[in-house]
Amino acid sequence: MRVFLNPGHAPDGNPDPGACGYGLRECDVAKNVADLVAGYLTAAGVEVVGCLQSDSLEEVVDSSNRSDAAVFISIHCNACNGSANGTEVWHFYGSGEGEKLAQCIQNQIVDAIGTVDRGVKGAKPGVNGLYVLSNTDAVAILVELAFIDHAGDAQLLRSRQDEFARAIARGVTDYEGEC
Repeated sequence: MRVFLNPGHAPDGNPDPGACGYGLRECDVAKNVADLVAGYLTAAGVEVVGCLQSDSLEEVVDSSNRSDAAVFISIHCNACNGSANGTEVWHFYGSGEGEKLAQCIQNQIVDAIGTVDRGVKGAKPGVNGLYVLSNTDAVAILVELAFIDHAGDAQLLRSRQDEFARAIARGVTDYEGEC
């Protein structure tokens, strides 16, 4: 299986670091976790064909599509109002394979880290569509690890990045084995 990783937002936070909270920036957390995921997937025999962090969603999608990846994973941190917390994984609305991959990863993160299970969600173009999910040829998901502006979740994002990465990698291998 060929996997393309996309840590969310701009490299080094310029011009857009994404969501911020409790001294954390989404771009940094996403990049650290994606780099760790790449290592774990490679060690498990899964081919990582790209790991691109860019504010240009078109560049991300084009790179993934050119790589002939079978799976696309975008990694993010959520934010709301400081009171919402938990993990959710998005897939392209109506994609059975995307939903299956999303559920494998959601299950692994919630089980390993104990985050609130906010569920697997379908992104529907024109309603709540996410560009990378709608325009990537691969089975595509977007992982919202946890809420960066929630005190408890921010602590998990700070101290358990390796565990988030291991959970995502296990979710991919579960999917490959048909979780």
